[in-house]
Amino acid sequence: MAMKPTEKIWHNGKFIRWEDATIHVLSHVVSYGSAVFEGIRCYETKGGPAIFRIQEHMQRLVNSGKIYRMEWPYTVDELSAAAGELVRANKMASCYIRPIALRGYGDIGVGGLAVPTEVFMACWEWGRYLGPEAIEQGVDVCVSSWNRMAPNTLPSMAKAAANYMNSQLIHMEAHANGYSEGIALDTNGFVSEGSGENIFVAVDGTLITPPLGASVLPGITRSSVMTLCEDLKIPVREQLVPRELLYIADEVFFTGTAAEISPLRSVDRIKVGKGTRGPITKALQEEFFSILSGARPDRHNWLTPVNVPLGAATR
Repeated sequence: MAMKPTEKIWHNGKFIRWEDATIHVLSHVVSYGSAVFEGIRCYETKGGPAIFRIQEHMQRLVNSGKIYRMEWPYTVDELSAAAGELVRANKMASCYIRPIALRGYGDIGVGGLAVPTEVFMACWEWGRYLGPEAIEQGVDVCVSSWNRMAPNTLPSMAKAAANYMNSQLIHMEAHANGYSEGIALDTNGFVSEGSGENIFVAVDGTLITPPLGASVLPGITRSSVMTLCEDLKIPVREQLVPRELLYIADEVFFTGTAAEISPLRSVDRIKVGKGTRGPITKALQEEFFSILSGARPDRHNWLTPVNVPLGAATR
């Protein structure tokens, strides 16, 4: 998916030109994958552009950095304010925002504690991750031959660049075999998540999603869907999901900042339910997108208007 360059990128508190946002080939992150990042959506609403759950995303970025002993001088509030400034600086009506904190240039040793941490933040136009038709029609996926990381190896609660080498294997294998996406199992053989999405399974009117202990990222959209389930009186619980439940479930859908809420049409060529978007998925989508567009009240204060500054970001 080609990126359409914007004008400005935020770097360590200042705006620089898109083409100037470069690093040295011997930066620590290039050899060792030592970066943490976020994916955040800014939606076009009736009141102008608004960023979805910016504080929660930036808190997760800070948490990811803490797990990897990365330090930088910016608070959650300052990073959130910078995201709003970035969207304004690039005059975006809607966009995808990518903050990245990485270990830079200075020491090629594996530890990297002496290497300075660089913080970048970019934004660009980005449509539906799994394609525009995925939201309504669903996609065909497979269970991957690659497992998610085992506990006490790479921490799955950190949104870290290194984890996404595992995601690439899952995603590439799925595409090579004609699927839109892959679902990974954890090392115990239970359903974990997609290469970049959390997963929900509907059985007899109840939604089930794997717990954090199944090597899943604590997704912001995952959390949002669970909140909407409370609003809509849809029973939802976290529990281990055996692989075969994917085949006999009434509905299965992915959640994620990029994927939003995307139904699965089939798993391993076995039709999910009736092979179309189910009623629970549809109800959650309608509620979710109505809030994001401004058609329904933002009762959970998920949207931060870009045209109302959060604070002063340094230029």
